[in-house]
Amino acid sequence: MTVPASLLPQDPHDDALVANVHPPDWSNPEPTGRYNLVVIGAGTAGLVCAAGAAGLGAKVALIERHLMGGDCLNVGCVPSKGVIRAARALHDVRSSGGFGVRGGETVAFDFPAAMERMRRLRAGISRHDSARRFHDELGVDVFLGQGRFVGPDCIEVDGKRLVFERAAICTGARAAAPPIPGLDEAGYLTNETVFTLTELPPRLAVIGGGPIGCELAQAFARFGSHVSLIEIAPQILGREDGDAAAILQAAFIREGIDLHLGVKIIAVETSGQEKILRLERNGSAIEVRADALLVGVGRAPNIEGIDLDKAGVAHDRTGVLVDDRLRTANPRIYAAGDICSPFKFTHTADAHARILLANALFAGRQKTSSLTIPWCTYTDPEIAHVGLYERDAKERGIPFTTLTVELASVDRAILDGETEGFARVHLRKGTDKILGATIVARHAGEMIGELSLAITARLGLSAIGRTIHPYPTQAEAIKKLADAYNRTRLTWVVKKVLAGWLQWRRR
Repeated sequence: MTVPASLLPQDPHDDALVANVHPPDWSNPEPTGRYNLVVIGAGTAGLVCAAGAAGLGAKVALIERHLMGGDCLNVGCVPSKGVIRAARALHDVRSSGGFGVRGGETVAFDFPAAMERMRRLRAGISRHDSARRFHDELGVDVFLGQGRFVGPDCIEVDGKRLVFERAAICTGARAAAPPIPGLDEAGYLTNETVFTLTELPPRLAVIGGGPIGCELAQAFARFGSHVSLIEIAPQILGREDGDAAAILQAAFIREGIDLHLGVKIIAVETSGQEKILRLERNGSAIEVRADALLVGVGRAPNIEGIDLDKAGVAHDRTGVLVDDRLRTANPRIYAAGDICSPFKFTHTADAHARILLANALFAGRQKTSSLTIPWCTYTDPEIAHVGLYERDAKERGIPFTTLTVELASVDRAILDGETEGFARVHLRKGTDKILGATIVARHAGEMIGELSLAITARLGLSAIGRTIHPYPTQAEAIKKLADAYNRTRLTWVVKKVLAGWLQWRRR
């Protein structure tokens, strides 16, 4: 079995990772009879599909051409959050003077050690996604190699043919790069390669002000790189609430990140090892020089090499085309995760896989349109969102009321020294029905779940107001939103009636 391109740098941690997610000595099993489900792609969606189906008694085959665990484990959520945590620890020490901690600015930082920690933790987590666990413990036939359709009910891998009753395409997506003249020649990093670094780039230019670009720009700036963040739009995180993005922009500027917003990248040039970006804004030329480039501008679906046409599966540049129940043009074949979803999140892939299992194996009628999908950008502060934005409600003609609680009014945020941010909710006008919410806070991702639950369970904001929250916590900001809503119900008429009643009671 040929091992895919190695994860550089090779060290004992990467060796342990590969031994789990693409064992060099792996022998593919011999297929026997028809499978209830064949899954192509062992990222989050594929792993959940395979494990879930096998746990329900199905005969399952799982195919992976590269590394089990997919992007999330190997080059996405897991390594990025390990790196972000190291950057946050360093930032906290250096900015701890206000808490009475002295000498924080002179603290030493070891970039290779921080990256080694990330690789060690990633290798440990990889056991959950390992080929041997899925084969030995879960009873899944694991095939390592390129899978391709050879008919409407058959997939070939490593010269073996797997006949299926149902199939799941879970091949995910990969980092995309914009067509900038000179970019390929200059060379660049993406999320798929940046975590192989063992030396900190003195100057890093980040192309793209979306979640990936913002998270890594801040992390590397905190590590000590001089970071330039380049974005074609006039603000970073263009789809987020404008007030939320403004708070993060101010934090970036304060932390020394050079923001180049509303610019066009004309070309990338090289001078020795130096990379030179030629930008333009309103007719004015701008030059950015860097030692390394990081591109984070989007994702491209992994549809090459699997011969979708031979299976009658429709697809386009966005990926595999599915209906609301995740079924492709071939009724035997379904898809889940990044390969077919505009919401390219690990938790969405997990939710898709559960819908796929119900619909493909048990004639369920679950719909992706019924999902409530939150998301979070793991900067500092974090920005988390669920449901509709203000612009969405306006476009749909939904009358709404917006309530906002600033973290500066929340006791725990004040005590933590983390008052930058807010909790904001959009309600259907005249009701407590939650249309959408945004939280900007250091741990916004941990807080948004309460509002996501309320939307999913069709609970109004009043239900949160009746829920006792521990004091002091930053999540009290959400309860304060409910209190603010209740105050809107106390109109002058209601107040006058209540006052009259209480006056009568005093007689």
